[in-house]
Parts: sequence; structure tokens; C-alpha cells
Amino acid sequence: MHSLSYVSENSHSAWATYLAQVERVLPHLGDLSRWADTLRHPKRALIVDIPLEMDDGTVRHFEGFRVQHNLSRGPGKGGVRYHPDVNLEEVMALSAWMTIKCAALNLPFGGAKGGIRVDPRELSIKELERLTRRYTSEIGNIIGPQQDIPAPDVGTNPQVMAWMMDTWSMNVGATSTGVVTGKPIHLGGSLGRVKATGRGVFVTGTAMAERIGLKVQGCCVAVQGFGNVGSVAASLFSEAGAKVIVIQDHSATVLNDDGLDIAALIAWQQQYGCIAGFPGGRTISSDDFWLQGFDILIPAALEGQITAERANTLQCRLILEGANGPTLPEADDILLARDITVIPDVICNAGGVTVSYFEWVQDFSSFFWNEEEINARLDQIMTQALDAVWQKARALDVTLRTAAYAVACERILIARQERGLYP
Repeated sequence: MHSLSYVSENSHSAWATYLAQVERVLPHLGDLSRWADTLRHPKRALIVDIPLEMDDGTVRHFEGFRVQHNLSRGPGKGGVRYHPDVNLEEVMALSAWMTIKCAALNLPFGGAKGGIRVDPRELSIKELERLTRRYTSEIGNIIGPQQDIPAPDVGTNPQVMAWMMDTWSMNVGATSTGVVTGKPIHLGGSLGRVKATGRGVFVTGTAMAERIGLKVQGCCVAVQGFGNVGSVAASLFSEAGAKVIVIQDHSATVLNDDGLDIAALIAWQQQYGCIAGFPGGRTISSDDFWLQGFDILIPAALEGQITAERANTLQCRLILEGANGPTLPEADDILLARDITVIPDVICNAGGVTVSYFEWVQDFSSFFWNEEEINARLDQIMTQALDAVWQKARALDVTLRTAAYAVACERILIARQERGLYP
């Protein structure tokens, strides 16, 4: 495995997980494996210092990142994360997963990702705005509608994207709505974008459930993470007749064997900022979340959640990766041996980047589609991508994850090969 000098030796880091996933696909790439090192090296990694004047007059410094992993198939595409644990390795891995994801969905983008090591909940709205505008100015020379298009991620939202768009536009002297996606609707945002990732989890999940003979109506679902992705996926499964019996967020784990009232839980979360104290279920320990019996698990929080230990005890048939990199490579092997099907993140949670693509296209043409049209196009692209990966998995006799990487890496490395090296 090829290591980079600025990367740690931690075998459980997100970057190590990505490299292990790439390693598994190499035997299936044939002559294209000549170019495989392309996948192991980010094209560009930028670390920036962000000095911020706080409301009390003091000045604090925050570390920001933007990594462009691969641009062979088009401009970079990937979110911006505001979280206390953000570091270069994590952002590199997230950018690499975006490269794979865009190629697996056949979107004309490469992979990128950004982030600031900060807890956004500790900042006032004005501090958050100043932080965002300074970060955007610092990375402004490598982003743009044809270069690299940021989007929301953990800890960021449409308002943050509006500030980024405005800052970049002011710096170039012209309004450019296409520099970011996930914007507010009236600033060139797309209908359907907010729910797109959760919807993609549901669409791919129901399609795969049918393939493995699992009836969604009446089945039991567990969701880890109740943000944008987890809450939308939980709502859609609940509306389809599934019982969402246990949900975990940063504050609590709530269980109801008869099924949680998702609409009431979302209302509670909007009022209190978390699910702790929700009266419609009983609170259990965070470790007990993994010991419940359910049919479908949706990890929609952060990476590295499904360890080998948890994979050994999980009682479910289908895992839908709403988060990026939630399953460690050694856990993948255990899940395969236990006949638990995993729809990998690079397919399962690609609804967000797919509708981001629609938003980017709409911004260029200044012609906007209705939500029904967007959802129909999203469903079609996601089911086609899942079909291609399913066929590849059967042809190569590999897991859906390795098959997704095989489909994606072929597309990336063919583009690399045909473009050649400059100079």
C-alpha cells in the first residue's frame, strides 16, 4: 500500500479505509491498473489559516482545508464540513470517496472536499458568517463553477453556501450562482436538494430489499444519525410502512419496539435541537443500539462506526450507508460471511451529489425544473447506478462495494489514460 509522507499510520483512519477499498478492486482493473496510483494520490491539498475576530474582540485562529482528489472526469465536487474532528486525512478520504461516488453515478465531476476544524454550535451567527467568508477567500483561487464546486456537509447548510457564493462572487466581480450547490432556492438552489441524500438512501434501499426478498412494509429499521440524511430516510421508510424502532444521535438513543412516530420526533428535534428526552420511546445506552434486532440498518452519522466487533453481533439483513465510510474494511469481510448485504456509501448516499449536479446544470442555463421532475430524474439515475453495480458484483463475484469501485475506477482511469499526462 502506497503511503504519503503527511499521512499517519493509523489503520482505522478514513484515508486508510479508502486505500484498503482501492486495494480490493485492483485485481479487477486489468491493464488500467497501470494508472492505479492516480487513485492513491490527491491532486491538490490546501491547508489554510483562518483568523477570526470573535464578538468579544478577541482573535482566534481556525484551520481549514480543501482537497481536490481527482479532476480527470470534470471539476471537483464535494461538501464543506464544520466539525471539531476535521483533519487533513479525513478531508482527503472524503474527497476520494467523492471521486468514486461521482464516477459510480456517471456524473461529470471529479472528487473534492473541504472543512474547518470548528464546532459551529459554539459560534454566533455573525462569527459563523465571518469564518465562512474568510475561508472562502482563502480557498477562492482553486474553486469556481468550472474548477471545484463546494456544497453543504456536516455542520454546514444553505445559509453557509449563500455566504460562500456571495463572497466568491464579490471577489470575482460578478454574481456566480454555480460556484456552490445546496444554496437557498431563491439564490439558484434546486428544489429537492435538501431531501435528496435521504431520498437516495430510501430509493436504493427499497430496490435492494426487493432483490434480497425483504418486504419493506412491516420490516424494522434502525437509524444512526438524525440529521438531514437520517431523518429524511426514516420518514420515507416510515411512510412506506416500515417500523423505525431505534434512532441514535449525539444526544441519546431512543427505542420503541412498536415503531417511533417519526413526524413527532422531527418536531421534537426541531424544538430542542436533539432527540434526548423524546417522550415517544425509551432511552437506552449507545452501545445497546447495536444489539437490537432489526431488518435494515441506516448508519447516517460519521465514518468508522461499523467495526469488526459490531459486525459480529449485528442482527440485520441490509445495511444502507447514509454516512461516508461508516464500515471498516475488516467489518466488510464479516458482514459478507454473515450474508448481510451492504449498499456502499458511494451509491447509497449519492442522492445529494446527483441533485447538486442538477442544481449546477440549472444554474448554468438559468432554467429550473420542478420537484417532481427532479425526483423522477434522481430515482432513475440512482436505480440505474445500483443496477450496474449489482450486475458487476454478480459478474465478478464480489461485494457491492468492490463492484461499485470497479465500475467507478474503470471510468476514472479510462479518463486518465485517454487524457494522458501533461506535459
